[in-house]
Order: sequence, then C-alpha cells, then structure tokens
Amino acid sequence: MSTYYRGFIAAGFGGQGILSLGQIVAYAAMKEGRFVTWIPSYGPEMRGGTANCSVIASEEEIASPVVSSPDVLVIMNQPSLEKFEAILKPGGVLLYNSDLVRYEKPRQDVTVLAVPANSTAAELGNDKVANVIVLGVLSAHTDLVGEEACRQTIADLFGKKKASLVELNLKAFDKGRTLL
Repeated sequence: MSTYYRGFIAAGFGGQGILSLGQIVAYAAMKEGRFVTWIPSYGPEMRGGTANCSVIASEEEIASPVVSSPDVLVIMNQPSLEKFEAILKPGGVLLYNSDLVRYEKPRQDVTVLAVPANSTAAELGNDKVANVIVLGVLSAHTDLVGEEACRQTIADLFGKKKASLVELNLKAFDKGRTLL
C-alpha cells in the first residue's frame, strides 16, 4: 500500500457544484503529482436531482476507480448523509453542510466538520460558491489536497472560461480555510 492513498466522495443535490468540487480535488491532486481517478454520478433530473462523485488520489497507480470506503466524505444534503455515512472509513473525515443537513447522532469514530456552506456563500454574495468554501475547509483540515494546488486549479479552471469568477472563487476558498 502506498504512503498516500485517499478515497473521497462528495454528494448532494444537482446544482450544488458536487461534480465541480470533485473535479477541482482531482486536478489539484494531479498538480501535486498524484495518480487520480474521478467518477461523476448524477440522477436523470440534473439540477435538483442527486449528484455524487468519487475521487481517488494516490502516490501509486490506481487499480480500481471504485471508492467503496472513503477516507473523506462531503455531504451537502440530507439524503446524501443517509446514503453515504455508513461507508465512511473509521478514522475518516465527514464534512457536512450544516445549513442543509441535520446530523443529530454523529459517528464517534470519525472527525466531523460542520460547515455553514450556504450561509457563508450568501455572505460572499453568491450561493454557487458553497462547494468552493467546502474545498477551503478540506484543504485546511485534511491532507486530501494542499492549498497551493487548489488555488492554482481554481485559477486554471475558472480562468479559461469564466475569468470573472476566479476572484470570487479564490475568496470563497480562502474563507473556507478560515472556518472552524
């Protein structure tokens, strides 16, 4: 087994930026020189339906892209908590959007991070950056991906098509890093 191997799942409603969050994590891990897989999954409803994605980042080649027991789990809505909580690896990190998720009986064998993602995004003036706030928290509180790789990835991804959004997303990322 490699010294660095992380399975990551993000889940929520379509339109919450779940797939984008996974993409940013995957690209940031690649910038850090890791082998990466990224698998999106979304319901036929698209916006408002369910969406999740899985990412594996490893120092060694990845034999299977399936994340059956993630090290890090991001939950952006209540149905996703109910669906994915049980598969989180003991000792893992469960980050949830405390604005939309009630987590009344948290697991004691994992680190739980309650992030007010929607309200923090609203404070910044754009609801769509809740996912990038979550990314900031992840980079500050886990070893999934580092700060500099995330910042570069945000600039690269949003700079190509949406240059006006680079500053907002970097601001959201920085805000996420200061939460908790």
